[in-house]
Amino acid sequence: MERDLASTAQQSLYQLAPEQIAGPFFRNPKLLRRNISEGAEGVPLILRLTIVDAMTGEPVNGALVDIWHCNARGAYSGWSRLNPDAEVDVAAIGSIPRTDDDTYLRGSQFCDHMGRARFTTVYPGFYAGRALHIHVAVRIVAGNEYLEERNVAWVGQLYFPEVVSRSVLNVQAYRGRASLPLNNAEDVLYASQNGEASTLAVWPIGRESHEDGFFGHLTIGIDTFSVSSQIKPEDFDKYTV
Repeated sequence: MERDLASTAQQSLYQLAPEQIAGPFFRNPKLLRRNISEGAEGVPLILRLTIVDAMTGEPVNGALVDIWHCNARGAYSGWSRLNPDAEVDVAAIGSIPRTDDDTYLRGSQFCDHMGRARFTTVYPGFYAGRALHIHVAVRIVAGNEYLEERNVAWVGQLYFPEVVSRSVLNVQAYRGRASLPLNNAEDVLYASQNGEASTLAVWPIGRESHEDGFFGHLTIGIDTFSVSSQIKPEDFDKYTV
């Protein structure tokens, strides 16, 4: 039985993680930092992503992991003046003109020798037409000009367990919206692009209150020789800083 369980765990580790679209709010602010919150209000979230080579199961040391997500009110930095309670009807990178040069809730980290990248942020809110999620891109880098590297190997979106999200959305910073959040099953991208396989494992940080924050983790299997079609090299020139 123990051997069967170990075999199953190893096989799951080798699976390619499903890609999802980057959406319209990708930027390349070249911010190499672990804490991306910039004082944004919301429930604290410690995020750890483990990047592995899906062909070998080995950790991908030195990969550059970018994440970006909306704040508790559903706004993205760079597009802070858009109304998050009104659905956007476009999804392509650069298709929505930027409104500002803010950089909150964006940043990059290198994977360590165990393939792990860690971020300190806040639990994302929602915007009209989407479930709660975090965007991720993984770049395979070489040389010293790592922040100029445009070889994106994998692009995805991370989702949250419904029971945790419901408790977070009852916190003051997330309440009082004109629109309602979608649950995961109602989100078209989650349903059509295998979002279930991109759902974080989430645990509370403290025992007293969920407002103390959460810890989230996911292992992401990528093809290190792949070039993603979701973020192309020319996309780095669209509304970036």
